[in-house]
Amino acid sequence: MGRLSTHVLDTTSGKPASNLKISLYKKNDNENKYAFVKTLTTNKDGRCDESLLEKESLLVGGYELVFDVKNYFATKDIKSTFLQDVVIRFYVEDASENYHVPLLITPYSYSTYRGS
Repeated sequence: MGRLSTHVLDTTSGKPASNLKISLYKKNDNENKYAFVKTLTTNKDGRCDESLLEKESLLVGGYELVFDVKNYFATKDIKSTFLQDVVIRFYVEDASENYHVPLLITPYSYSTYRGS
């Protein structure tokens, strides 16, 4: 059985992004809309204390992760409003595999890729 996880690194400080809120949504293909699944917050290592999804709850289909970077950077006294939320949409093709979606952030840019 597969699982979905994430890891957020603040490349401005070179440290994990702790206390960053992440919301997960699942795409409803019939309506082409995303339904809320859950919200988690990163720990001191920039990871969530639990998987975003795992085993039977990870299904084939579209997903959306919304990272609340504006409020994260506000706690660091960085008042940039260029990035508010970083939204990553992706597709799970095989629910038996692991999907790791890392995020590298600064107040002005971000990068992601599919990890394992």
